[in-house]
Amino acid sequence: MAKRIHFTAEDLARTRVVATIGVAAETMDGVRRLRERDGGLAFRSWRASVGAEFDERLGERARPLLALMPASGPQIDVASLTGDVTCIDEAVDRLLAAPRSLMRAELEYIDVHPDHRSWAGALADGDREARLQLAGALRACHRAAIAPYQQQVWSHLAAARAAYVRTMAEGGVERLLGTLCPPLVRWRPPVLEVRHPRSADIHLRGRGIVIAPTVFSSQQAEVLQDLLDRDRAPVLALPTIDGATDGPALRGADADTGSSLDDLLGRTRASVLTAAADGCTTTGLARRLNISPASASRHASVLRQANLITTRRDGKAVLHMITHLGAALLASAVRTP
Repeated sequence: MAKRIHFTAEDLARTRVVATIGVAAETMDGVRRLRERDGGLAFRSWRASVGAEFDERLGERARPLLALMPASGPQIDVASLTGDVTCIDEAVDRLLAAPRSLMRAELEYIDVHPDHRSWAGALADGDREARLQLAGALRACHRAAIAPYQQQVWSHLAAARAAYVRTMAEGGVERLLGTLCPPLVRWRPPVLEVRHPRSADIHLRGRGIVIAPTVFSSQQAEVLQDLLDRDRAPVLALPTIDGATDGPALRGADADTGSSLDDLLGRTRASVLTAAADGCTTTGLARRLNISPASASRHASVLRQANLITTRRDGKAVLHMITHLGAALLASAVRTP
């Protein structure tokens, strides 16, 4: 079975790639991984270091999030509520400010355990305390499962996006679609077949599609769609770590994969380079790295002089983007044994 995504010429022209589905969605996928009995070799060391703390210390704090993640059937899609932001603080802010109608739509078909139905009903009705509890659970799960590996995760995703961009630059969008994540995805022009437990036809109708790599997702490609805004382009989320091999993004905060780029550039500049992989303004850099805008601008200037990023005006903001050299540097840091 498969989801069949139907493209027109306009959809091909509007296809783009980003670096992540967002920190909240990666956190959710990480929680799913921890609940699996066998996560594969790629996640073994990560599970060993994170799993015990998650089970012993996070049980109660994570409960509001786990309540919306039943073992079978639909689960809450935090990507629709928080977007693709990479800063957990910004993701929490978006969750707290998400429209009540969107929250209600997300919860409508989730089979919540009877013990939590009263709380879930309050959440759907817009209760502020219930939403704060959900936000607190998301933040706690991120702190335990993602934060210790954050630099490696974003470097890995940036390198994956850079590879997509190079393929598209060299052979066009159809080359990219034809080489995406085999055998989970197959391009049969003008239809992209995505292996999935449930069959469906998705007609893009000029919206295009957003292609995003993931780290913690299961070995299945997912098509994420906004429940309320049908004019918004769907997101095709693709796993990038082979479960049969050790995942380079998940070897721990002190591993060489995380420290090599820091040793070369310094921790803050390495973080700036990683953030620039998907484009980031000076203000965004400052917020994401918890530094002043002036400091963010100085670090970006050093990277620009080294030809690792480029800078251009985007309205009143200054947008920083990674260069081919910068992307290659990120990719080599991820591969360092």
